Order: sequence, then structure tokens, then C-alpha cells
Amino acid sequence: MEWPNDLLSCVLLASLAVVLLQLRQRSKLPLPPGPKPLPIIGNLMMMGQLTHRGLAALAERYGGLLHLRLGRRHVFVVSTAEYAREVLQAQDVAFANRPATAAIAYLSYGHADMAFAHYGPFWRQARKLSVTKLFSRRRAETWLALRDESAALVRAVARRSGDGEVVNLGELVFTLSTNVIFRAAFGTGGCEALQGEYIGVLQEFSKNISTFSIGDFMPAWLAWIDLNRRRLRQTRDGLDRFIDKIIDDHIQRGRSSSDAQADIVDEMLACIPRDDAVDDRHGGSLRLTRRNIKAFILDIMFGGTETVASSIEWTMKELLRNADELRRLQQELADVVGMDQNVSESDLGSLPFLRCVVKETLRMHPPIPMLYHATAKDCVVGGYSVPGGSQVTVNVWAIGRDRRTWKDPDVFRPSRFAAEDVDGDAAAGLDLNGSCFEFLPFGSGRRSCPGMALGLHALELAVAQLAHGFRWALPGGMKPSDIDVADVFGLSAPCATRLYAVPTPRLTCPLY
Repeated sequence: MEWPNDLLSCVLLASLAVVLLQLRQRSKLPLPPGPKPLPIIGNLMMMGQLTHRGLAALAERYGGLLHLRLGRRHVFVVSTAEYAREVLQAQDVAFANRPATAAIAYLSYGHADMAFAHYGPFWRQARKLSVTKLFSRRRAETWLALRDESAALVRAVARRSGDGEVVNLGELVFTLSTNVIFRAAFGTGGCEALQGEYIGVLQEFSKNISTFSIGDFMPAWLAWIDLNRRRLRQTRDGLDRFIDKIIDDHIQRGRSSSDAQADIVDEMLACIPRDDAVDDRHGGSLRLTRRNIKAFILDIMFGGTETVASSIEWTMKELLRNADELRRLQQELADVVGMDQNVSESDLGSLPFLRCVVKETLRMHPPIPMLYHATAKDCVVGGYSVPGGSQVTVNVWAIGRDRRTWKDPDVFRPSRFAAEDVDGDAAAGLDLNGSCFEFLPFGSGRRSCPGMALGLHALELAVAQLAHGFRWALPGGMKPSDIDVADVFGLSAPCATRLYAVPTPRLTCPLY
């Protein structure tokens, strides 16, 4: 009669032993390969190499998942589609947080926004507000602003065309995206008076948000020696002055969120609790503070301005560097639209080569070259240990130039995305929504870009109108090979130098 109890005890002990063995084995899983760290400081001496290009070079040596130890912090870099799928899809929730760096925390007002907030109830409600109130197709003001400002861009180029005048195209497309965001998000157009300050604030934010601080990697008691603290404080002061003016103007205006002219700031102000009353308009749980609204405005300013402008400028640079591709696009526009009228939004769906041009630009020059994630718990990726709290960086730039996936990855060849391109990469089926991990210009999973549809539409419309409306030449005897394709490392990777070109009208109709 004792045997069954003894057997049960044996089974339980054996099960416990198996579990303990598995946990022990899991704890002994190796970290991914990477440069050998020095004592205490780890790989901090390599900080200057940790750009999208530098990390891509390290991945060539150490593999698609590499490990760096920056002081006390573990950093893992994903550079292949295989590992990106594991992080962004198979274990999406575990990697849905954002790194808690000093720069991100300080410039996002303590993770008070949607872009840098950790995954959770607040983030879900914040994303819902962003998608439904700013980037939704139902928000007519946003798309009207895009149409108006795209036409204004063409008119601005037309005024300078015909006499051999050189046009600063990079500056003009930045003005386009700036005005679209001001009108759609802040209910303001014609922001010339604020343009200089706005651009300065934006550039400082982009440069400093990816800044490494000593406190991120060393014990907190060493944070006082951080040389970047003053710079971050100056950047935040500039943000405060600019954004506070926007909020104060909206409060003074006193527009209700139900007003037909209400913009995204009006919508957010309606979510500030008054007299502890619960506002149910956004699902009953989203309650914002002024700090939240300031952080949201910063998301909108950066996400809708620099990334779109940068993508338009990169596309035009690549087309001017590759005259045959520009001629092919212009021929498609002539066949579909005609030489007697301008491009309209309804034409975009009938321009397959335009979509190929845009995809190829986004492959080579993704708007956000590196996606920053953090682990919420201990994880295993590809048989390697990834401890909880680690930073995980997905190098989208490197994935888009992976020679194992792409033929001639450094060559601008839009036809690789065309169905008839039998000698290319069979990339015609790759979409932009994050389900194809070889091609992630807008990210993937829960943290994918909520403004993808608007950004893509703005990019296609502007490029189509510029290519269709004008012939383009380079100034001063420049050759296509002379065009600078260096970028500036930051949260985005804009052109290091502006694009200057000479336009000549090519249509028989007035340009808007």
C-alpha cells in the first residue's frame, strides 16, 4: 500500500529535477557574440562606432545578433530578418518596452508620450488617440493640408524655374512637411515666423535623443560627471518654450474638441481631468496632463516632419543620381496622367513604378534607421540569453542592405520591387506594413509607426508632382556621381547636405 505514494513522490522529485535542470541550462545559455568587453567599462570605447552604419559593419563580423556591454548595460543589436522576426513578432510583447536612457527620459518628459512610453494601458490608449485623431483617413483636415501644401511646393518650385535658377529642394520639402503638421495637428498654417525656431528645436531633438549619457551605463552616483546633461537641459528648455506657446495659444482660443475646426491639441486638452471628473470620450481611461500633451506634441513634430521631409529628399537625390530611373518614372506619369494636367491623389493608385521607387528609397534610407526596444523580462533569442532590462536595437538600415537578402543592396534599383523583375530579389510581394521582416521601413508589431499611411501618401504625392511637373538638372556642371549620399546619424538619418537642383517646367498646363 506504500508503493503508490512512493511512486508519486518519485515522479514529483523527478519532475522538479527536470525543471531545475532546464532552469539551470537556460541560465547558462550564452550571450550572443560581440566585441570583447573591457573590465568595468565594457565596450564604451566603441561608442563612436555605434551608428546604423557602424553596427552594420560589426554585424558582418559577429552575426545578425550581437552583444555589446556598455558599462553595466547589455545592448543587443539585431541586423537580420531572421532575428527581427523573433524580436518583433514571435516575442513582440516581451520586447515592446522602450529603453530607459537619460536622453529619452528627459526629452520625452519622463516617457509621457506615445513613442517612448513603456508598453501598457496608457500606451495603448495613447496610440489609439494618435491613430484615430491625427492619422486617420476620417480626419479630413489632415489630408486637405497635405493636398494644399503639396500644391504650394510645386508652385514654389515653378516660381524659380525656367531661368536656370538653382533650387534648394531639401529646404522646400522640409517646409512642406512642416506646414502640413502645423495645419493638421496645431490648426496653424503659414508658420514662417516660427520656422527658424521650429527647425532648430527639431534638429536638436533628433541629435540628442540618441545621445549616450554616462548615467546610462555607470552607477547613478557617477551621473554628475555626465557632460551631456547641460546639452539635454538646453534642448529641453528650447522644447518647453516652443511647445508651451502652442498649448497656451490653444487654451486661450478655448476651442471645444467637438468643434469642426478642432485639431489634435484641442483633442488632447479635452482629456485633461477637470474637478476630478472622468472623461469617457476616449475609452474612459485616458487622462492626460500638460506634460503628456507636451510629449505628444513632440512626437507629432518629429514623427511627421523630419521623417517625411527626409524621405522625399532622399527619393529625389536617388532619382537625380539615376537618370534612367527618373526617365522611367516620368514616362509612367506621362502615360497615366498626361502632359496636360498635374498629378492628383486619385492617380497614385495607377502608378506602380512610383510605388517601386518609393519602396526602394525606404529600403536604402529608412526614415528611422534603428528601432530601439527593451526587454521586459529574461528572454531567449536564437538560443542566446537576453536578460530582462536589456536594450535591443533593430538595425533596419542593415536589414535593408543585407547581401543575403538583396542583390546589389547598395544600388538604387526600383525594378527589384516590380513583378516582372525576374533577375532581381523577388521583392515584388514585400509590403510596407511590417509583416515582411526583410523590409521594415515603418517598423513592425505593436511599435510600428501609426502614421505610416499619411507619411507614405505624402511621400508619393510630393515625388510624383515634382517628377511630373519638372525636368531636373544638376547645377554648376555637377555629375550624378557627385551627389552626396552621406547621412547624419540621429533618431532619423537625414541627408548630410541639402539637395540643390535646376528645374524646368515640362507640362503644357499651369502648375497649380
